[in-house]
Amino acid sequence: MSGKPDTASGQQKFDQFRAEYPFMEYVGYEAHIDQAGLHLKYEFNLAGKYTFRPGFSIPKKRFYRSFPTPESLNTPLFQNLFFHIGLIEMISYWKAACPEQVIIKGQKLSDEQVLWWKNVFYQGLGEFFYTNGIHSSQTDFMHIISQGDTVPIQVADLDETVIVAVGGGKDSVVSLELLGRSRNVRPFIMNPRGATLECTRVAGFGNDGFIEVNRHLDPLLFTLNAQGFLNGHTPFSAMLAFYSILVSAIAGHRHIALSNESSANEPTVAGTDVNHQYSKSFAFETGFRKYVRKFISPDFNYFSFLRPLNELQIARIFAEQVKYYPVFKSCNAGSKTDSWCCNCPKCLFAFTILSPFIPLIELVHIFGTNLFDTPQMLGYLKELTGIAEIKPFECVGTIDEVNAALHLFIAKHQHEKLPLLIDYYSNTTNFSPHQAGLTEKILNEFNTEHFLEPEFLSIIKQKL
Repeated sequence: MSGKPDTASGQQKFDQFRAEYPFMEYVGYEAHIDQAGLHLKYEFNLAGKYTFRPGFSIPKKRFYRSFPTPESLNTPLFQNLFFHIGLIEMISYWKAACPEQVIIKGQKLSDEQVLWWKNVFYQGLGEFFYTNGIHSSQTDFMHIISQGDTVPIQVADLDETVIVAVGGGKDSVVSLELLGRSRNVRPFIMNPRGATLECTRVAGFGNDGFIEVNRHLDPLLFTLNAQGFLNGHTPFSAMLAFYSILVSAIAGHRHIALSNESSANEPTVAGTDVNHQYSKSFAFETGFRKYVRKFISPDFNYFSFLRPLNELQIARIFAEQVKYYPVFKSCNAGSKTDSWCCNCPKCLFAFTILSPFIPLIELVHIFGTNLFDTPQMLGYLKELTGIAEIKPFECVGTIDEVNAALHLFIAKHQHEKLPLLIDYYSNTTNFSPHQAGLTEKILNEFNTEHFLEPEFLSIIKQKL
């Protein structure tokens, strides 16, 4: 990855660890069923010196059409899905030492699959390489050796219900509400917590009405991080994509609706391919759909329902969903306490993008404070608006969308005393009273790069 000067310690660590830990082995997995549900445990071996055993569980619920039985665990479809989740989980452990050789046991990957996985690792870890000051080429950073049989694609028996991944923020709320008005939907939550549970409750789904996956990392990884092994961002949405295919097979539902918008395509570092949201991008979605059709099953329909829209348009639609105001959260820092931390760029972005559409007094009630009057947020404002060189490494909208939101806010409050951050912004070169045309364009644009079938596309168009 290019775009940032070398950080000697990061590059030196990368080279040192690759010499000391020359390979990682995907040993395999164990799956079993009990009264509580399905349980998987994986095993990864780092150069014979460390063994990682992460895993996940899927609680059994009454609505599942084809929950695995002890006998069905060995069917080719489930075996293939379990195997692929192991591949995507391996990223978190591989990055600790970035071994040059990856040995995969249990299934033979074609040359095309190897190239696809190298791309997912390389692009998905773009932020990790960048922030650690690591430079390596996509050709040389990893060599994959796979051992085992080739697994043919399978047919899956699926109905037309739509699985909606719920993260607890405004985007998944919009998908859940718009789809739920015309289709049978089933929420899907990874590691349920306050906001995700509350959003599904407000949407009308009780404790037993959503698909649940409880994923756990191996604590050894945190121990190694504390000892100085490499650490950084991994492509969570790519991992979520593979889990969504598994729960789709278990629940018997064909459609899997994510809430990734067109804004996710913008690089985090201008002029590079470093994108914090790579696995939310249209490029990843395109490649993933093709991979699943060719190497798992053609019957799954994974797509982003909000892909035609941008963050400003989604914020305008969300503003109508008043019943979710007390429960939605988009703050990663506050996720463990189910709160807005009000001290991170994600909080400021959410506050900003909603500010043209939700009264300021209501926003202050939602967040607990006026982020536009918070001096320590000024640096984040510069990053979000493009005054600073690099956007925050967070899931935030484009620079143009943030500027448009601020222009709309200023237009609404032009006869009032502006809050501290807005007063500062109104005196920068980013603010122009003549930007109304560009703002209107953003509010009315429609991204034609999407995979929405006609019935889903009509729902979006009718709302707009």
